[in-house]
Amino acid sequence: LCCECGQFHLLLDNHLYNFQDEVDDELICHICLQPLLQPMDTPCGHTYCFKCLENFMREYNFCPMDRKKLSFQQCHKSSLLVRNLLDKLIVFCPFKAECQQTMQRCELEAHLQNRCPGFRKYKSELQKKKNPISKGKEDPPTKVETNTPKDPEVPSGGSSLVAESSAAAVVSLGTAEPGLVNPAFEETEEGESLIQKGNYRTSLVAETTTIEIHREDPEEELGMRIVGGKDTPLGNIVVQEVLQDSVIAADGRIAPGDHILEVNGVNISSVTHSQAVSFLRHPGPVLHLMLLQEKGFSNKTAQQDPTSATNREVIHVTLIKRDRSEPLGIKLIRKTDEAGIFILDLLEGGLAAKNGKLSRNDRVLSINGQDLRQGTPEAAAQIIQTTESRVNFVVLRQPGVQLSDLVEDGSTSNNSSSSSSSNGGSPVHHRRRLDQNHYRRKSAYQKGYVSHEKTVAIKKEPKESLGITIGGGRDNKNKLPIYVTSVQPIGCLFRDGRIKRGDILISINGIDLTHLNYYEAVSALKSNAASHSVILKALEILSVNSAEPSPDIKEQGFSWSPLWITWLGLPSYLHFCQDIVLSKGNLESWGFSIVGGFEESKGNQPFFIKTIVPGTPAFRDRKLKCGDEIVAVNGVPAIGMSNSELIPMLKEQKNKVTLTVVSWPGSLV
Repeated sequence: LCCECGQFHLLLDNHLYNFQDEVDDELICHICLQPLLQPMDTPCGHTYCFKCLENFMREYNFCPMDRKKLSFQQCHKSSLLVRNLLDKLIVFCPFKAECQQTMQRCELEAHLQNRCPGFRKYKSELQKKKNPISKGKEDPPTKVETNTPKDPEVPSGGSSLVAESSAAAVVSLGTAEPGLVNPAFEETEEGESLIQKGNYRTSLVAETTTIEIHREDPEEELGMRIVGGKDTPLGNIVVQEVLQDSVIAADGRIAPGDHILEVNGVNISSVTHSQAVSFLRHPGPVLHLMLLQEKGFSNKTAQQDPTSATNREVIHVTLIKRDRSEPLGIKLIRKTDEAGIFILDLLEGGLAAKNGKLSRNDRVLSINGQDLRQGTPEAAAQIIQTTESRVNFVVLRQPGVQLSDLVEDGSTSNNSSSSSSSNGGSPVHHRRRLDQNHYRRKSAYQKGYVSHEKTVAIKKEPKESLGITIGGGRDNKNKLPIYVTSVQPIGCLFRDGRIKRGDILISINGIDLTHLNYYEAVSALKSNAASHSVILKALEILSVNSAEPSPDIKEQGFSWSPLWITWLGLPSYLHFCQDIVLSKGNLESWGFSIVGGFEESKGNQPFFIKTIVPGTPAFRDRKLKCGDEIVAVNGVPAIGMSNSELIPMLKEQKNKVTLTVVSWPGSLV
């Protein structure tokens, strides 16, 4: 403990103070973002703390603000007026429990040495610790026991790491409790789930959580995409994606893969997709959601790691960035056989290295309150990069972890570098032609929506516009076909009335639009709209159930895009398939569940990804999403297969599997 400021910090670092009032920006150091200490002026007109500037200039030869060439010898002390202003800033005594006094910053050291009862108490306790007779009487530092059976990584009192819910309940998805059973995890006839492979993982643990979302603007988009519904094989409503800088992202408690059970007290676990969208799009300042969140596997029968019986210390660290783009200087990695993120190295001269409180081999439990016990380096990097200033770490200090146990997984990498590149001698061979970007289905998916092709021929004035706006394009993240987002009342297509919002545009005057990117499609439509006659081929999306509300209904306050379920009615030639290669170790499971397939009563249904389990190869890869349709495994088409045929095929893949999937964007709510 520093005897000058009364707080803990490294010997070479600045003193720390608790200021009574907010300090003017002009008196802040732009290196440490704290009020200036021993201020130094540069020739280019900037002011920094003496120690901050001295440490910076040991590595760099430019000003941190404008990057002009600079040497420490060129800098000089700030004026006496500035130094006096800083010394007169009012601070609290750091020993708040015993002393509530405030004083000028320059008076704090004398207060601690001569008048503070809290500092006197600290010094007397320190003296007792040095006395051998008193040893063993002091309370140990806050630590976490790691030999608890439920979740060895949860610190006692670690409520900040879990969603705020008084009704949180941890359950196994193998239980028979109503409303919590996930049909995707039911055991097969062989008595083994696709996800659970090996005796060391006995059950998949999930948690029901109730959260409140607050909106200043009651009609502001929540900013997440959903899939599923009782009218699809998925059954439940599942979060597919959380959009950056949205209300949901700012809250930080909802993640892709969460199942939404209730909205404002209404059970939506057995409603159609469109009904769920309506519930979630309903405006209001407060939204109450009940979620089912998978937390990963419990290791009840696993052999305990030799270090798991030892105590590990939970440490809270705050790093302060000057701006959003400033890096922290931390290299994050993951283990090959254990979920979670570990610190590989602290870059010299970086914020984390200067702070000195984080260490190599620390396990990151959370960043800014977002639980990362099952996270990835990419997820951590995204949180850090989108944070404006304060980055709050909670880490678990684990003695004895060797770097050889770890595998580098940079914050921009999506692949598991620890997995074997072979497919384990699987009998399934690659048979698909490399240039084929779709699989032809025997029939369109008839549940929900189907498509109807129409040809629209129009006579028009050469200067008259079509009057439509479009979305999609093969350059889109989901490689979507071109679709109509609005029909304006000023164009010829509004007057004709046959082209509607949501229609998929196939061609214009014989020019194929299905393989074009957005700008190519805009150019083709504009150039052909200049002629006297236009022939448009389009697909209209029709609801099979006439009682279901049309997706074309105007949703006030929401930017329009097609519902997820409408994409399922498109014919296969409009699908854009992508190959996702997953790799795993011999003892790992793939970590996803599937639903769908051929059934006698329902015929051919697509296979969908229903759940992706935290901490597994499918979760770490981050390309596979809930709601993705599997059309082939290692090049073998899945159409016509039953669930009991596809699951054994996936289990046969030992270390590597190639999934060909179609990924449609979830409905925006």
